[in-house]
Amino acid sequence: MTEKPLISFVTICYNGLEDTRQLVQSLQNTVQSVSYEIIIVDNASARDEAEILRKEFPRITVLRSDRNLGFSGGNNLGIQSATGKYIFLINNDTYLTEDGIGYLVERIESAGDIAAVSPKIRFAFPPQAIQFAGYTPLSPITLRNALIGFGEADDARFDKASPTPYLHGAAMMVKREAIEKAGLMPEIYFLYYEELDWSARLTQAGYRLWYEPRCTVFHKESQSTGRQSKLRTFYLTRNRLLYAWRNLKGTGKWLSIIYQISIAAPKSILATAFKGRFDLCGAVLKGIRAFIVLPDKLGK
Repeated sequence: MTEKPLISFVTICYNGLEDTRQLVQSLQNTVQSVSYEIIIVDNASARDEAEILRKEFPRITVLRSDRNLGFSGGNNLGIQSATGKYIFLINNDTYLTEDGIGYLVERIESAGDIAAVSPKIRFAFPPQAIQFAGYTPLSPITLRNALIGFGEADDARFDKASPTPYLHGAAMMVKREAIEKAGLMPEIYFLYYEELDWSARLTQAGYRLWYEPRCTVFHKESQSTGRQSKLRTFYLTRNRLLYAWRNLKGTGKWLSIIYQISIAAPKSILATAFKGRFDLCGAVLKGIRAFIVLPDKLGK
């Protein structure tokens, strides 16, 4: 690594020491095409994992937060310490097997109005199907969209680079100048939807976002929060409403909020109740209430 790296890898460790070790090792063993630095943010893990990582990897930067800053806040702390021209936000539960980072640099430098790029993302566990090969746009009222290629085999259908309306939070490389223009990742979300909001802000600032398949990142997916956890349900409910408030305009905003509260939420409650997950029913209701009482919905 050099004193002035081209890329600053930023990752958050929250009670995820072993995953973080594996990510750092994969970066150090794989990335040869570019100069880089690695910044780890220990986001108030139960034990001081920052100190353990400093001793194991003395050449990387490790920051310790005394409180959990959430996904956005943790990444922003790392971004503010980064020195690279490009900031690569990467989940600690990911890894690389080949060095495709140079292709991301090539893509982002191919046009001045490209702010950021996400690589192809595949699930880490067999059969290692695709998780992300771009996004479809969010529907205007229901705020639903799809991950292109999700669950599909990694074949030639997903090997063409293309613009994407949103970046993927597990792996995204962003120009420093674009961050300076559009601002840091919005911390109001804490968890989930922040990368969609940030993508919208980058687009509103006049930039384009791209998917680049010549680089692949493998993702272990939701090991920290769980696929059907109260935490996940709460923040997805609250933050979908928050995204509508912050990014939709006029009648469309109110139609979306009414839809989320009067149709989507009751449907979710009935579905989880049918499965006996009454804890998730409560999480949906708490998410709605948290959105309603949030005083500054446009805050950073």
